[in-house]
Amino acid sequence: MFGRKIRLFTLMGFKVGIDLTWFILAILITWSLAEGLFPYLYEDLSTRAYWWMGVAGALGLFVSIVFHEFCHSIVARRYGLPMKGITLFIFGGVAEMDEEPPSPKAEFMMAIFGPISSIFLGVVLVGIAFVGESLNWILPVTGVIEYLAWLNFILAIFNLIPAFPLDGGRVLRSILWHYKHDLRKATKTAANFGSAFGTVLIILGVIVFIGGNFIGGIWYFLIGMFIKNASRMSYQHVLVRKTLSGEPISRFMNTEPVTVPADDTVQDVIEKYFYKYHYKMFPVMRGEDLVGCITSRKIKELSSKDRQTSKVGDLAISCSEENTIGPETDSMDALSLMNKTGNSRLLVVEDDRLKGILTLKDLLEFLALKVDLEEDENLKITPESAGIKK
Repeated sequence: MFGRKIRLFTLMGFKVGIDLTWFILAILITWSLAEGLFPYLYEDLSTRAYWWMGVAGALGLFVSIVFHEFCHSIVARRYGLPMKGITLFIFGGVAEMDEEPPSPKAEFMMAIFGPISSIFLGVVLVGIAFVGESLNWILPVTGVIEYLAWLNFILAIFNLIPAFPLDGGRVLRSILWHYKHDLRKATKTAANFGSAFGTVLIILGVIVFIGGNFIGGIWYFLIGMFIKNASRMSYQHVLVRKTLSGEPISRFMNTEPVTVPADDTVQDVIEKYFYKYHYKMFPVMRGEDLVGCITSRKIKELSSKDRQTSKVGDLAISCSEENTIGPETDSMDALSLMNKTGNSRLLVVEDDRLKGILTLKDLLEFLALKVDLEEDENLKITPESAGIKK
């Protein structure tokens, strides 16, 4: 979902960051408030005042979204759900989860507290605006506060739409999950609602664009595309987890991996193995003993001269929790390790002996076949749908 992120701060253990696309939203919001909404609502203020109000409104939106997602994260932590943090991007914000909620109740509570938090914040801001008007605060201040109050109410209403992965869609999924006792089917139904809602927004965007509101039409179209794609990807994430969970990697790992001798030079290994097999990592063996592994990333650090004389065994990366797993490891744990480390190939080791190699390709091929035979042949399994960042 995200590109490059900027870490801002940590709030009660949650890492808050901004995707670079957020700055596009911040600029557009500031401009539309300073040049459109505030001049329309409050006449005869200076241009400078309108722009200060626009900046304050954009910052207030930032705080409102962080507060909304923070409340999601607090409830998720209450139910033992690990959270990576909170990230703001061009379409709002998201509390990043490593796992699906453990129960329908946890899903419902986590989802509903987002809109509740926005309504609460809106009510508080209405109260502050009332006090400000009673104390004769200057118009730009009360104007921004009133805008943020209504913004939070709108944020709550929009998120309550039963279109997955919006909060309302998650509430719908929790209810279906409770009655159907099947997370996959509940997610599929909620995701279909999300996809339909996204399609409606796309069509609305085209109509609005043709009608002459170019900016509004583009935004409807982009938000619709985002919701439609996010609903599809969310369902695929659940399908991946349900399909791989409980499957030991011994079922589909390569038990006869290509290995390289520890006493070969790096240049020989490049010519005989990397250029021949096109893998980015090979196990390094000294006889029957596993020394570690050698990667193309490690070799890139060497100069051409050093590649001619250096032995692979001297450069081998030792076996560790980042590149090694056991044959009975659950496939989802292996996939999570690949996602965390960025390694697409893992050594399968038992009692210090090399048993095989597991690759991301192995996982995806098994997953695609099982989905084709047992689930939905029209679903295309990709690294992104499996939660792997390219």
